[in-house]
Amino acid sequence: MLGDFDLAEEAVQDAFVIALERWPEHGIPDNPGAWITTTARNRAIDRIRRAKRLAEKTDVLRRLEELEPRAEPGAEAGLERDPIPDDRLRLIFTCCHPALASEARIALTLRTLGGLSTPEVARAFLVSESTMAQRLVRAKRKIRAARIRYEVPSAERMPERLPSVLAALYLIFNEGYLATSEEGLIRGELSTEAIRLARLLTDLMPGEPEVAGLQALMLLHDSRRDTRVDADGSLVLLSDQDRDAWDGAEIAAGLELIERAHRLLRRPRGIAAPGPYLLQALIAAEHAKATSADDTDWARISMLYDRLWAVSPSPVVALNRAAAVAMRDGPEVGLELIDGIEGLDGYEPFHAARADLLRRAGRHEEAEGAYSRALELATNPVERRFLERRRQEVAGR
Repeated sequence: MLGDFDLAEEAVQDAFVIALERWPEHGIPDNPGAWITTTARNRAIDRIRRAKRLAEKTDVLRRLEELEPRAEPGAEAGLERDPIPDDRLRLIFTCCHPALASEARIALTLRTLGGLSTPEVARAFLVSESTMAQRLVRAKRKIRAARIRYEVPSAERMPERLPSVLAALYLIFNEGYLATSEEGLIRGELSTEAIRLARLLTDLMPGEPEVAGLQALMLLHDSRRDTRVDADGSLVLLSDQDRDAWDGAEIAAGLELIERAHRLLRRPRGIAAPGPYLLQALIAAEHAKATSADDTDWARISMLYDRLWAVSPSPVVALNRAAAVAMRDGPEVGLELIDGIEGLDGYEPFHAARADLLRRAGRHEEAEGAYSRALELATNPVERRFLERRRQEVAGR
């Protein structure tokens, strides 16, 4: 409604304060969300009227007052019906506005709706915290200066926002899968929420193969959640995890979603190529189907990474491809590929993967240096303990 993130946040905070004062005395209203929305809008009108820059806000004030006559808190906000059944998913579609650059809209969504802090958003985009903070400020300024109207897109226009929505959901899941700086390795509430939203999105857009692919990818990764740390809270690598303890129901659901996505790609005219989320789901499926680490089909995984690189080239994809090739052809081959990747010097997994290949190749002194560099960049304490243990192992050789 406001086209101004800062004003919107202030108005909602005002509404929360009023709710904390009134609800204990008068009871919780029948529709708390509508109560908050109405009260926040009224508070925004009050703030605009008091602002020194009233002339600049006249259009916003007129739009707010025309939207619905000023109502007492407790009246339902006159929000139009829209095709999205979930509040958070609706807001994610709203924030992924095509007038903003793709990275800006995803970053704003992660910061305002995804439960991620600015450092966590920065990690997702492989940039510094200060750089990301500046991007967020610039995006908010553009919204305000261009008077971008944030509104829920119609069903016909949802596909144009879908790539940004999928990216935001996957980055929320990734922060849950490997937390930036929490005491534990996993933030289960983020992974669970991302999967819930992906499931709703699959129901909302059943004809989109990439939506099914993303949900499958999340489920297949999440199936290993309980085996990624041991009883002492230490990191357990994929190759050492107890596969019998993986969540079979999530694996079965993920594999079924992959089949659904393939059926969608086969119609109505020929066979379309899978997108990046479905390709990543196919890679995760290979791990899920292998009865042991030694039975993993690294040749097929390497081929799938080749296809992923063709549709979504990035340094991170190149790094994962190099790790898969190393499992197929040996650590020296993988090292040659990794050493040719540019742009990941500040990315901890790059140095951790390189250190592991150096360790496997018997180049222990170089491995110690790579583990040290990875430790400089690692922020999660569980990861740090694992890297320190490995560094001590190669230093003692």
